[in-house]
Amino acid sequence: MVVGGGAAGMLASILLAQRGCSVHVFEQNERLGKKLFITGKGRCNVTNACDTVEDLLRAVVSNPKFLYSAFYQCSNHQIMEFFESLGVPLKVERGGRVFPKSDKSSDVIRALEQRMKKLRVNVHLQTRVRGLVLSGGEKPGIKGIRLMNGTVVEGARVLVATGGRSYPTTGANGSGHLFAKETGHEVVPPIPSLAPLLVREEYVRRLAGLSLRNIRFSVWEGKKCLYEEFGELLFTHHGISGPVVLSTSAVIGRRLHEGRAKGLIDLKPALSEEQLDARILREFDKNPNKRLKNVAASLYPASLIPVILQLSGISPDRPVHTVSREERRMLLGLTKALPLTIEGVAGFREAIITKGGVSVREIDPSTMESRSVPGLYFIGEVLDLDALTGGYNLQIAWSTAWAAANA
Repeated sequence: MVVGGGAAGMLASILLAQRGCSVHVFEQNERLGKKLFITGKGRCNVTNACDTVEDLLRAVVSNPKFLYSAFYQCSNHQIMEFFESLGVPLKVERGGRVFPKSDKSSDVIRALEQRMKKLRVNVHLQTRVRGLVLSGGEKPGIKGIRLMNGTVVEGARVLVATGGRSYPTTGANGSGHLFAKETGHEVVPPIPSLAPLLVREEYVRRLAGLSLRNIRFSVWEGKKCLYEEFGELLFTHHGISGPVVLSTSAVIGRRLHEGRAKGLIDLKPALSEEQLDARILREFDKNPNKRLKNVAASLYPASLIPVILQLSGISPDRPVHTVSREERRMLLGLTKALPLTIEGVAGFREAIITKGGVSVREIDPSTMESRSVPGLYFIGEVLDLDALTGGYNLQIAWSTAWAAANA
C-alpha cells in the first residue's frame, strides 16, 4: 500500500506493479500529482542533467550522505530515460534543469497515470488515511492502515509518501510526520525551505517586482558571513525572492528562523570598490551639470534610483559637480552593500519544499525501510531530506521511491 499519490508515490506504485505486486494507492485529493502539477511554475522540473551522482549529492542540503545508495540505484539519467520511455520527450535548460519539451507538468502526470492504469494499480482518490496499524509483539511490524472512517485496510508493506507541509493548498498537511511520530519515529521539526525572505525595510515594498540580475547576496550575523550567492534576486511586497534567496533559505533557513540577520546586496559584484568609484567619477565628469537622478540612470534600474538616493541622503536634484567625495563614497557603499534586515522566512504557503521530516537515522538508506517497524517505508519529502532548486528535490523523490520499490 502506498499512502500519497504524489511524485514518489506514483513512481513507487509503478515499479512495484511491474514486479508483480498488488498495489493500492490512497490519495486524499480528487486527483493524483496535485503538487507535481505546480512544480517548476507548472512546467515540472523533473530532475537535473548534471553529469555524476556526486554532482547530485553536492546539491543536497540536508543529509546528502544518506542518499548515496538511493542515487546510485536510481540516478538522474535513469529518470530521464524512464520518462522518455513513457513517451515524455525532455529538454535541458540553463543550470541543467530538465523539463518536458511541452513545458506542461500535466504531460508528466498523465504519463505516470497511464502507466499505473496499464499495470492495474488500484487508486483510491479522496480517501484520507488516519494512521498506521501495527501488529502486536515485542517488535511490531506493519499490519496496514486505518482510514478516516475507521476502516482498517491490511497490507504486508506500507510506503508513506505523503510529502511535507509546503503548498498546503495541494493538501500537504504533514500527516506523514504524524504517522511517523505515532509509530515511535523521531521527526525533525519541519520548516519552510526554498522560500522568500521577509524584510523589515519599507523601501523593499516600493521595489516590488524589480528583478536584479548578476548581483551578489550575502547574509551576516555580526561580522560572520553565514552565506553568499551570486545570481538573480527579486523584490516582493513582503521581502525578497529569486534564485539566490531561495538557496539562502535552503542552506541557512533554520538560523534565519531563530532571529534577525543582516542582508547585503552587491549591485556591481564584477567591480572592485576602486573600479566602481572610477566609473562613477567618469559618469560625473561627462555630465557635470546634470542632476544626480539623471546621471544615476546609467548606474541603477529606474525604480532603484530614488531608494539609493534617499538612503544616501543626497538630493536627487543636485548637479553632480556639487556632490562631494564623501557623498560619492556613500553612493559607492550603498551600491556594493545595499542593506536589508531579514526578519525570517516566508511560510509554507510560499515555500517550494519542506526542510525537516522523518529522521533519516531511523531509516535504512538502501531500502527506505524503518529500522524499528519492519514493512514500513518512508519516501520523498516526508523524510528529512532537501536540496537546492534545479530539479534536485524531485530527484530525491524518484530515487527514494525507486530504492523502496527495489526492496
